[in-house]
Amino acid sequence: MSEEIVLYDYWRSSASYRVRIALESLGLAYRRVSVDLLTGEQRAPEHRARNPQGLVPALVIDGETLTQSLAIIEYLCETRPAAHFLPADPLGRQRVRTLSYAIAMEIHAVCNTGVVGHVMEITGGGEGVRADWMKTFIGEGLAAVEALLDNPATGAFCHGETPTMADFCLVPQVYNAERWGADLSGLTQVRRIAEACRVLPAFKAAHPETVKAA
Repeated sequence: MSEEIVLYDYWRSSASYRVRIALESLGLAYRRVSVDLLTGEQRAPEHRARNPQGLVPALVIDGETLTQSLAIIEYLCETRPAAHFLPADPLGRQRVRTLSYAIAMEIHAVCNTGVVGHVMEITGGGEGVRADWMKTFIGEGLAAVEALLDNPATGAFCHGETPTMADFCLVPQVYNAERWGADLSGLTQVRRIAEACRVLPAFKAAHPETVKAA
């Protein structure tokens, strides 16, 4: 496991942000290679050879190229003893996956740049349509996450007293919510947990503005 770790990502991609948090949490050295989503580099043959879906991230690690952010994070859990991104008990793992999927598969999926771009194309809408779409689906989605967090298993973080995969998903989505102006005023737990995460070194190092400036 001594080969160079390479992360193909885009600085503002939520899915990439999740994986950066995981890598930083483990203290793993890695090299970033930017795939510019705004210019369509993700659809180029070179990148589709890494990820046939034409998405980011793609992580080269242990001699393999891995895709899908949550699958990558779970791989790190299974191969790095220091990774405690999922609880030890089955019910805890189910809950963390529920929170993670609620964000990654429900909110993020409909707010993907490709989806929103197509909505703008078929409606003939401009940036106002994009902003309204983002605020609606991010706001509604995070409101549901807030309800899920109304649970005795919620601690300082989404599940217990240490960050898990759920927190790795939550923080990038809150970043997106703030970027698009979604109303988070009533989401007490979401905002509290995001702030608790943001002060941690791994989350700071993975932040989009940090990697953009690097």
